[in-house]
Amino acid sequence: MAEKQEKRLRILVVDDETINLHLVSDLLQSHYDVSVARSGEKALSIFEKVKPHLVLLDINMPQMDGFEVASKMLQLSDFKDVPILFLSADTSVDYISKGFEIGAVDYITKPIEAKPFLLKIGLWEKLVRKSIENEEKQQLLNEYKNTVDRSAIVSKTDKHGRITYVNDRFCEISGYKREELLGKPHSIVRHEDMRSEIFEELWETIQAKKPWFGVVKNRTKNGQAYFVDTVINPIVDADGEIIEYIGVRHDITELEEYKEILKDELNNTSKSYQENVNYMVQYEAAINSVNAIVKTDINNIITFANTKFCELSAYSLEDLIGMECSVLRDKEHHDKKDCEEIKKQLRAKKSLYKILKNRTKEGVLFYMGTFFYPILDINNQPIEYLQVMHDITEIIELNQEIVDTQKEIVFTMGAIGETRSKETGLHVKRVAEYSYLLAKLSGLDEKHAQRIKQASPMHDIGKVGIADSILNKPGTLTQSEFEIMKTHAELGYEMLKYSKREILQTAATIAYTHHEKYNGKGYPNALIAEEIPIEGRITAIADVFDALGHDRCYKKAWELDRILALFNEERGEHFDPKLIDLFMENLEQFLKIRDTMEDKNADEREMK
Repeated sequence: MAEKQEKRLRILVVDDETINLHLVSDLLQSHYDVSVARSGEKALSIFEKVKPHLVLLDINMPQMDGFEVASKMLQLSDFKDVPILFLSADTSVDYISKGFEIGAVDYITKPIEAKPFLLKIGLWEKLVRKSIENEEKQQLLNEYKNTVDRSAIVSKTDKHGRITYVNDRFCEISGYKREELLGKPHSIVRHEDMRSEIFEELWETIQAKKPWFGVVKNRTKNGQAYFVDTVINPIVDADGEIIEYIGVRHDITELEEYKEILKDELNNTSKSYQENVNYMVQYEAAINSVNAIVKTDINNIITFANTKFCELSAYSLEDLIGMECSVLRDKEHHDKKDCEEIKKQLRAKKSLYKILKNRTKEGVLFYMGTFFYPILDINNQPIEYLQVMHDITEIIELNQEIVDTQKEIVFTMGAIGETRSKETGLHVKRVAEYSYLLAKLSGLDEKHAQRIKQASPMHDIGKVGIADSILNKPGTLTQSEFEIMKTHAELGYEMLKYSKREILQTAATIAYTHHEKYNGKGYPNALIAEEIPIEGRITAIADVFDALGHDRCYKKAWELDRILALFNEERGEHFDPKLIDLFMENLEQFLKIRDTMEDKNADEREMK
């Protein structure tokens, strides 16, 4: 508050008489930044340059009187709310009325008496400062709203449940256009599998002015099911009456589909699966959890944390307030200086997404997919940082629950990244066969080649952590979307690296390195040449060959000649030159695999 009080208001005084200008400016200049003008034309010029908070305007001036000057000032859209106080010795009712009709807010009579004049200016200072404060609050409110809009699926309804607002993400996931949704009840997207009792309980809860939490199964315009983790909150007016409802959701479709796959595996395989029922219970709880929220000041000192984050971190709110947020991070992030890079991006007013390894108060590791957003003030400067987090610990540690299952689950997990397109089932099998053939041609022994074959279908397992709106987006991704997409390599590695089984260790290596490039321009670690494990170099060729040869949501399949031309062009750049030579020399064998395992309608996203 002290900083705001030190900012002086800017006042423009306009009068054609020098003595009046000196009198008024002498009274004001000890407390305000005063600018003066001796004519209407000069006043208009100074007005746009100085941008005053208050204008004191004489009426009787030659060439352009105060009434005309005021009219011109108030026509400028950026300054139409600046209070104008007329100065005049004429106190006739008609004269005063004309000033108010033009848009003046007060009328000060001449000659000016110092004490009443300063009291009136002080009153207007309070009103102006209150207006500035309200404007800043509205700016913050807009920043918070924009943050929610960017990170969630949002809709609003009137008190009768008719849709009055949907954001772009709501339209994208539902497949409806905005005009098709406005005015309709939410039943337009409800799936028939949802029991009516759930919505009766929902309606009773929000009409009681309480928020409702739950997982909802919806359907898109074309009938496809999707799941959203939902919070619906009633909005009340000053009298406590409900005026509308707002719903905030997060897409958890891939998690629900993943759960169903694991359930199927449990039902169809040995008793060892039945021992994992406890895992399924924990997974259900993770799906139904609410997002964790943390706010920090611009020095990254925590100023707020919601209940969910306190639960996850085992810290109380009192523990967290005043803590530097990097204290929560795992040593790995400190070694890589990740926190410094995040600070740099936020100071540059850039939002970003990062998978973070955190430590609870007791030192237990937990993983959060974290969106960082700078909150800007009315002057477009950062005043605090917002972190919106999703707990992905269950996904990262998934391998702890499946390390003892049969090797057939490898293909099932490899297909998870493609579950949104049912025609892509053969992609991972073709990649496995291509990888095995190339491994044998490169001189690897049978055991090693078989391990690559069994592990390669899991190269894109990390895509379970990528939002559907990015993974299935037609056309080119934005830079920020591409950065999020790239995290699937690291996410897949984190999911698999803790396993002690050779197959899953190899799968972790492939997931982590199959987007590295021979020339060092790949990701996530920009490895060069044989720094890239042979498993990653082999799978990279197999994966790209299959991806280019089949239709995707963002492109049509390439002709074989075009693919081969690219491979020759990228020999020694993207791909290992020795492996490319082996591929070209034995092309017929690869084409035979392709032709016997054809899948004409593949539709999956493969990174460049």
